[in-house]
Amino acid sequence: MSLIRRNSHFPATYRFFDDFFTKDLFDLNTKNQLAKSNNLPSVNIIENENNFVVEVAAPGMNKEDFHIEVKDNVLRIKSEKKVENEEKKENFLRREFSYSSFQRSFNLNKKVVDADNIEANYKDGILSLTLAKKEEAKEKPARVIKIA
Repeated sequence: MSLIRRNSHFPATYRFFDDFFTKDLFDLNTKNQLAKSNNLPSVNIIENENNFVVEVAAPGMNKEDFHIEVKDNVLRIKSEKKVENEEKKENFLRREFSYSSFQRSFNLNKKVVDADNIEANYKDGILSLTLAKKEEAKEKPARVIKIA
């Protein structure tokens, strides 16, 4: 992924998004077959004053299907789902199974994101991760200087 945010209201945001998008560790040239068949879920990144929110579209999953970890300032989102159905009747056997998985990884700018303060929620097919900004990365209001 090579998407760079050029304009930002928050000075620290530029550096975060630069790292977040340009250093995406998920390489489509890897041996991951799902990447080659474009089965990666869509990801939205939303910024507000105190947080970044990462939304991953993953319908049909359960929260138990996800594994999320942060190690060495790398956020890794993995999912794996296996479904097996078997129906036996007098003269036939029907067996169906499906398997899906994905993995997305993002570098986190340790000057901007508090890697110890990340929350995750899964609802209505959307995995939502809230990444808190460090205090020093939050926009400070303009300081008004009074004339003496």
